[in-house]
Amino acid sequence: MKYPSLPRLFCQLLVLFSVIVLAGCASTRDVPAPPAALFADTLFPPSTVQLTEDQIFAVTPAMRAYTEAVTQERRGKEIRRALFDALYRRDQLQLEYDSAITRTASEAFAARQGNCLSLVIMTAALAQALNIPVVFQSVPTEDSWSRSGEIYFNSGHVNLKLGRIMREAAGGYDRENYTVIDFLPPPDGRQKEGYPIGRKTVVAMFMNNRAAEALARDNFTDAYWWARNAVLADPNLLYAYNTLAVVYRRHGDLAQAELTLRYALARDPRSAMALSNLAQVVERQGRMDEARELKAKLARLQPEQPFRYFNLGREAMQAGDYRRARELFQRELRRDPTYHEFHFWLAAADYQLGDLDGAARHLRMALNASTTRQDHELYAAKLDRLRASGAEARRP
Repeated sequence: MKYPSLPRLFCQLLVLFSVIVLAGCASTRDVPAPPAALFADTLFPPSTVQLTEDQIFAVTPAMRAYTEAVTQERRGKEIRRALFDALYRRDQLQLEYDSAITRTASEAFAARQGNCLSLVIMTAALAQALNIPVVFQSVPTEDSWSRSGEIYFNSGHVNLKLGRIMREAAGGYDRENYTVIDFLPPPDGRQKEGYPIGRKTVVAMFMNNRAAEALARDNFTDAYWWARNAVLADPNLLYAYNTLAVVYRRHGDLAQAELTLRYALARDPRSAMALSNLAQVVERQGRMDEARELKAKLARLQPEQPFRYFNLGREAMQAGDYRRARELFQRELRRDPTYHEFHFWLAAADYQLGDLDGAARHLRMALNASTTRQDHELYAAKLDRLRASGAEARRP
């Protein structure tokens, strides 16, 4: 299975396959500025949707009114505790997790929803309006994959810590005393220790996510400028180079894609995403022997490629071999038991095999695991129809 790699999407991407990483882990060591040759501005018209760091973290009048209310109603609490309680109280913001798009601080506040990166940016903006020290963290996670059409995304996770202001030192804070804010804590409740990342890295993650989202819409112009600006915002964020290369590849600029991927691989020779995308680029240029060598190297690095059994299962469904499809979907679920689409397709196979109870069970699991309102509504509607058909079938 072929898959180009894009960026890592934080909190929340290629089977064709384009792979993009969404907000995730970033190297902290300093690197030189990226070579100018990696950027091909003349291939794309200007973008009208790019944002600066200040715009991403901007605080609106409504947000300021909210922070003023937090201050007035804290009833003697330490200010960071008052903000923590306000964010988590269901009668306050009533925040919802939604991985559909990556929002700015003001957009997440207005919508009352966002992915973990959006909600982290919103919280940081509120905290800084209250003069609360903030530390951003990248949190190690198991590989988590999702897809949008033919684009596949690898997701990472970020959270943040709120620091305690030291009363005895004007402008000072206790570097050893922090409260963790995490909008997508691990299922077992055991919070993993993250490692600090800078605000510039968070900005680069935001731009990388926006690039991936634009690519999913085949908007190559916006995708290019978002990816380009992500690389410039933090040259340490290696998967942003991968995203940039996927933009070039999908836009048809194979030589530029190859140049960018080889630069990324020189920085990280064990990047499976960059190797996968480079193999595709080389293959499309007709260099088949080189492509086979790259695929062999990829297979050594990544013996089980993401979505392999899922895609084989869909092929079995198309062939009418529902029992085989069910086995393959179950195998994919053993790799990632939390991805909603695996449960949905397993439900479809169960339904074709006449197992209505199994179909309903996995539709409920798909519903519970969905991360966007659109998917939630889709699975809820299918579950209602399945229940109705099941009730009809059981009538005497």
